[in-house]
Amino acid sequence: MKKKLVVLTGAGISAESGIKTFRDSDGLWEGHNVMDVATPEGWHKNPALVLDFYNQRRQQLKKVQPNLGHQILAELENDFDVYIITQNVDDLHERAGSTKITHLHGQLLKVRSSKNENYILDWHEDLNFGDTDQHGNQLRPHIVWFGEQVPALEEAITITEQADYFAVIGTSLQVYPAAGLIDFTPKNTPIYYIDPKPIKIPNIRNSLEVIPSIASEGVPILKEKLQTNL
Repeated sequence: MKKKLVVLTGAGISAESGIKTFRDSDGLWEGHNVMDVATPEGWHKNPALVLDFYNQRRQQLKKVQPNLGHQILAELENDFDVYIITQNVDDLHERAGSTKITHLHGQLLKVRSSKNENYILDWHEDLNFGDTDQHGNQLRPHIVWFGEQVPALEEAITITEQADYFAVIGTSLQVYPAAGLIDFTPKNTPIYYIDPKPIKIPNIRNSLEVIPSIASEGVPILKEKLQTNL
């Protein structure tokens, strides 16, 4: 019976592969204010801008590859029951070979009906005006925008509550509700925190080991530490 390793990943692990991310300090993402391209209000105000923005992100995704951090997380499935909970909308975990992935904030390579959130399609090319569901409703990016509910949160909580080991990789732990998942880990579950600029986690009841490194350097260290417990 393999022990369950639950891993929460954020923008840092994808940034190493060359995917640009926004930072709270300036609120810009690829030169755009996130409120213009990642909110329902931005979609209603200027849907053409939003469609173009995500079309560019989709094309950019084709030009990058998983890095060592992604690859070793996939390799850990040989020894552990690994569940990836990611805040990232790319498919780099999938391409690296991980098999159990929960996307909290949606997926760039999917679109959905603007009127029916359960009508979801795989989509690898540009999304344009006139691309509609079967009822003629415009399709939109399958992204959880700021101000929208996180449908996968309950699933993520359930997974976290069963963790034997919990790792946080490449996230500032500033974006909620994802950052709150750490509070659902069983009290005897050790937590590993990999980030080049780790923050202090207040009121943590679990044992915590901080690995102040980028993902491609820190995940190999994590693998070594976990395998000593086998």
